[in-house]
Amino acid sequence: MKDLFSAQSALYQQARPIYPAELLKQLLPYVPAQQCVWDCGAGSGQLTQLLAPHFQQVMATDISAKQLAQAPILENVQYSVQSAEQTDFPAQHFDLISVAQAIHWFDFEKFYAEVRRTLKPAGLLAVIGYGLIRTDQQRINQFIDELYKGILKGYWDAERHYINEGYRTIPFPFQEYPAPELNMHFEWSVAQLIAYLNTWSAVQHFQRRHQQNPVDLLLNQLQDHDLQKKIQVHFPILLRLGHL
Repeated sequence: MKDLFSAQSALYQQARPIYPAELLKQLLPYVPAQQCVWDCGAGSGQLTQLLAPHFQQVMATDISAKQLAQAPILENVQYSVQSAEQTDFPAQHFDLISVAQAIHWFDFEKFYAEVRRTLKPAGLLAVIGYGLIRTDQQRINQFIDELYKGILKGYWDAERHYINEGYRTIPFPFQEYPAPELNMHFEWSVAQLIAYLNTWSAVQHFQRRHQQNPVDLLLNQLQDHDLQKKIQVHFPILLRLGHL
């Protein structure tokens, strides 16, 4: 499992989107009990905080202690620095194992072995992510596409292709449930959008090589634009649901 986000943990926590309540409404009918959930690759807790009200206990893990330090402190959540592929959890312990925007970094075979070991026989594995951001501003969408597919071409880690393919091409050796089509919708300022783009791993790779932030090109293009102006943004949610 790669750790690409420790260096920007605070920005990641501030700028990454929070999953909608509708996502849990779709997952919970497949979960036979709501005693214990493992939120794997939890980062700074974007999904963890959504899970907490619905389960007696939430175990949230990540390989980045800096990321977990940014996560919200909740009474029924226990954070620990552990890899996805090897944990100290007991066998057949979890009603739900969730992975949000992280599975593409995992060793699939080793992680799935850990899922089989720790998931209850009737439990649910939920693989969650989100695709490329869109806005209601054509000019900004054009820039995002230029940044994503042009300027940053060659700077994305190889695993990014799983996101581009909507997680449909990840190995998924489980009995699969049909997943609904869901989206996340937000009203952001242009400044919030810029902060989000700065969390992209390819942006960090570009900066290290060139000592220049490619997102600044957006600022240059929007010199006459109010950075606090509100825009509508949305992300397609990627979802795979399965059981043993």
